[in-house]
Amino acid sequence: MLRIGIVGFGFMGRTHYSCWNKVKGAKVVAICDVNPNIVEDTTKAVGNIGDATSNIDFARIKLYSDFDKMLADAKLDAVSITLPTFLHPECSIKALSAGVNVMCEKPMALTVAECEKMIAAAKKTGKLLQIGHCVRFWPEYAKAKEIIDSGKYGKVIAASFRRFGSSPTWSADDWFLDEQRSGGMALDLHIHDSDYVQHLFGMPKAVYSTGAKAPGGGLAHISTQYIYDGIAVTAEGGWAMTPSFGFEMSFHLALERASIIYDLTRVPMFKLCPVSGEPFTPKVAQGDGWLLQIKHFAKLIQGEELEVITTLEQSRDSVRIVAAEKESVKKMKIVLIS
Repeated sequence: MLRIGIVGFGFMGRTHYSCWNKVKGAKVVAICDVNPNIVEDTTKAVGNIGDATSNIDFARIKLYSDFDKMLADAKLDAVSITLPTFLHPECSIKALSAGVNVMCEKPMALTVAECEKMIAAAKKTGKLLQIGHCVRFWPEYAKAKEIIDSGKYGKVIAASFRRFGSSPTWSADDWFLDEQRSGGMALDLHIHDSDYVQHLFGMPKAVYSTGAKAPGGGLAHISTQYIYDGIAVTAEGGWAMTPSFGFEMSFHLALERASIIYDLTRVPMFKLCPVSGEPFTPKVAQGDGWLLQIKHFAKLIQGEELEVITTLEQSRDSVRIVAAEKESVKKMKIVLIS
């Protein structure tokens, strides 16, 4: 039985709890959160998408307010780190150094330098560190990559990605809206698509981004062109939509002999349109990206050999791409990525 701890029990911590409960051979035995009202507050709705359960059996879980004490006492095999981004490096390194495998939410860290420290700690300790880039595991996104890699419909000609919502005002003391703690919209939300772009096409040569600021000064919206040879790739995202809009994540892929479309607002949400024949919906894996990434992580802990979906270096490079995008918005020019 894998003994699992979760540190940070907001929307994403509760999502990880729900996922771990669906993993055979795993049990959440400890939760760490500084909120003294954590039991009561888990009954409140938070987040914009997914299954952040409020049905928590706290009688079977040891609660901690001190992460060091949890690491020392709970005898964990792995921990989900679902804290504000600025805390990812310190807590990941602490857990790895304590001999605990780490599933750390995205983004990896606020800076490339901090990512490097996390990579070094994982190598030094020999424990598993995986960053939660759930879109790589999201069934429709994973199937799109599988189709592209197969070459059945030719090469990609153009790709566009969108991710829109309203400001995430549900976080404790609005840490999402504080760029010093979250990295802002580009690093917290838009990185999903920047990372998936890297997953499909490798590192871009350069980026050109434009953006719009929120009343508080941070980016509310970003639109990026990723510079590759022979492919037109764009991604757009933001927190500028009204709450009544809801949430959108979508992509449109133009291949030489097919188009692939995914859009939460469409019926069907996912379809492949071949150059000849009728459009159809490819069969995809069951579950969402959060569950599938945690199942993948659990299997790796248990020693299974699996296809490589994400690496620490790629997670670091996604932080590098977003940093270049933010620089491009600021300077209003193309930024090369070394």
